[in-house]
Amino acid sequence: MDELLRNLKSTFGYQAFRPLQREIIEATLGGRDVLALLPTGGGKSMCFQLPALLGPGLTVVVSPLIALMKDQVDQLQAAGVAATFLNSTLKEKEARSRLAGLHNGEWRLLYAAPERLLLDGWEEKLRQWNVARLAIDEAHCISEWGHDFRPEYRQLARLRATLPDIPVLALTATATERVREDIVQRLKLREPAVFVASFNRPNLTYRVIPKQQPMKQIVEFVRKRSEDSGIVYCASRATAERTAAGLSERGFSARPYHAGLTGTERHDNQESFLRDETRIICATIAFGMGINKPNVRWVVHYDLPKNLESYYQETGRAGRDGLPSECLLLYSAGDVAKQLHFITEMSDSQEQQRARRQLQTMLHYAEQAGCRRADVLSYFGETFADENCGGCDNCLEPRETYDGTVLAQKFLSCVVRIRQASRFSVGMNHIIEVLTGAETEKIRRWNHDQISTYGIGRELNRQQWAGVGRELLRLGMVGVADGQFATLELTKTGAEALRTRKPVTLTKQMELPVAKRARRSRSGEIQCDEVLFEHLRGVRKRLADERHVPAYVVCGDVTLRELARAYPTSVDAMEGISGLGKKKLAEYGELFAQEITEYLATHGRVTFSD
Repeated sequence: MDELLRNLKSTFGYQAFRPLQREIIEATLGGRDVLALLPTGGGKSMCFQLPALLGPGLTVVVSPLIALMKDQVDQLQAAGVAATFLNSTLKEKEARSRLAGLHNGEWRLLYAAPERLLLDGWEEKLRQWNVARLAIDEAHCISEWGHDFRPEYRQLARLRATLPDIPVLALTATATERVREDIVQRLKLREPAVFVASFNRPNLTYRVIPKQQPMKQIVEFVRKRSEDSGIVYCASRATAERTAAGLSERGFSARPYHAGLTGTERHDNQESFLRDETRIICATIAFGMGINKPNVRWVVHYDLPKNLESYYQETGRAGRDGLPSECLLLYSAGDVAKQLHFITEMSDSQEQQRARRQLQTMLHYAEQAGCRRADVLSYFGETFADENCGGCDNCLEPRETYDGTVLAQKFLSCVVRIRQASRFSVGMNHIIEVLTGAETEKIRRWNHDQISTYGIGRELNRQQWAGVGRELLRLGMVGVADGQFATLELTKTGAEALRTRKPVTLTKQMELPVAKRARRSRSGEIQCDEVLFEHLRGVRKRLADERHVPAYVVCGDVTLRELARAYPTSVDAMEGISGLGKKKLAEYGELFAQEITEYLATHGRVTFSD
């Protein structure tokens, strides 16, 4: 066995590298600058953690979030790796102790925020510490074209002058071609080796459903997954608070997370979630970047994200351990209006145009009837070869199509008649009210009950007409007009279809997931004794609480599921169990073996079909 694989197995307990990990590690060990794009859960951290063990010197890791530093250092120390961090949470005495250790060469990895590495006097410290490589995590933060631009990252190029002879490793889970070029330029990478893994997360299932009664929909979704950890992303602090309160009132363990909370409240809520004491976090986008919790089993978006890159990053927090996990987006035309309002408040016209294009891409994802996985991958320049991904609503339960020519004609005609009568455009809701013959104050005030299309669509209800309208938006027959309000106007395509009475094929509306469906194997699934798995989860929680760390620092769900499948009753029998390196086997192996032995004394073994 070669040295890389031997260290991977003995220290971290993994039997094989993930895609591109070995190539990235070999390039940085060879002294090359590297730009690596690996999907969330694709093992970016291993690309600098393993090299730090294989040669002399210190690996400095630039990390944007304090929580992420502590989290990764806890996991490394649990695996027996000499790693530390320096940030504002440390008391002066502890910070001095860690600095002394750095001067004495005691640490192999140092995690720090970009601002700290650029403090006065730190250039000399870095030169003294025998730095072997610089790893910059979440490297997309350096680019204004990325979804999470951070100005302080722009100063990192100064480290190139401070440490001119060491390799730089830039890592990110999400970056378009433009952002990649920006990273190379801003960090002054020298002829970097560029590695781009597939952005596909096969263990994630993607679903979009119409937002009708969001609190009720979320409760129904969570109730079927009450033992799993999940995140509800909300567009506003108020919605995050309201959703967390609503779930708590119904007996679910839920807490909010947003910038309006005090630092202590955010820390306590996040720690409670990381330690599995709180099952659900209802959060704004302030939560999540770098959160290393591997057993998030679902992510729900209460509101429409502003772009597909943010959506990919946020859904990527589910299933980091490779086990099956779910992503659900609640979608309504009202969310589009909110996003457009935010866009109109931007002062920079170019920024407005860019935001509109990004929103249009997000709308296409939500509205389209094709494979959602293929749509996401296409955004990142990747082609998904399979016709059916087996992991999104449109592939699992393809929606039927029907001849929607008459309905399209009615809707498009109504848009035209309203415009002719009033000299202004209106939004989706008002068009539907005219079609269904509603008696509202606006309809009376604008005399829209006098136009020819008033009441011609009574055969459908408001929800059904909203579906038709969204389909016509997706097909490009109507478009959202520029301006503060999400008003609809006919496009050239729509005007042509109306004039020529061109046949229009529509797709039936999205429905709620069907609960009763034949079971099928999901990517990443590990069949195991579920009763034993739950028992071992309790054992792991006890061990974690005793050590004051999150449960996954002890071991991940993959490890527990493999134990609950193989039933090892001795440490020797645990050979090959994922996530159990030498230190963890020595610390926990006997206890797990004893628990499994006692379980088998009163339970039979389960046989598995796969």
